[in-house]
Amino acid sequence: MEALVIDTGSKLLKAGFAVPDQPPSLVIPSQMKRVPEDESLVDTSSLEDVIVDPVVRGFISDWDAMEDLLRHVLYTGLGWEIGNEGQILFTDPLATPKARAMREQLVQLMFENFNVSGFFACEQAVLSLYAVGRISGCTIDIGDGKMGMHI
Repeated sequence: MEALVIDTGSKLLKAGFAVPDQPPSLVIPSQMKRVPEDESLVDTSSLEDVIVDPVVRGFISDWDAMEDLLRHVLYTGLGWEIGNEGQILFTDPLATPKARAMREQLVQLMFENFNVSGFFACEQAVLSLYAVGRISGCTIDIGDGKMGMHI
């Protein structure tokens, strides 16, 4: 089974199998809607949905929502089977202390909750260079919630 590549952004999540010259199999909004959980209510039709942003400015801000989003992507969107999980390449923002802490928590989530057989997180800028056959260069990353220049 090919490795799965997941690129989470503040607006869109892109995911697909690592097959050369193939676009992502799945491109969906990162934003989610949740119905508030109140077991004392019998009629939930009057409740308003709560909008949740699992990723804000490139960083995971709501881990429960991120886990739900990844579960949907892996098992529903891309057809993984429970017990037959594969490997994941995950894009992350710049190597900052905040990104390092996020990466540690993400590794724990992937191995403990999703039972992946392999996991690698790499900076988006580095992956952009690799995609054009370079190991050094300058990249400009413009997303919905962030912008950065990497040399």
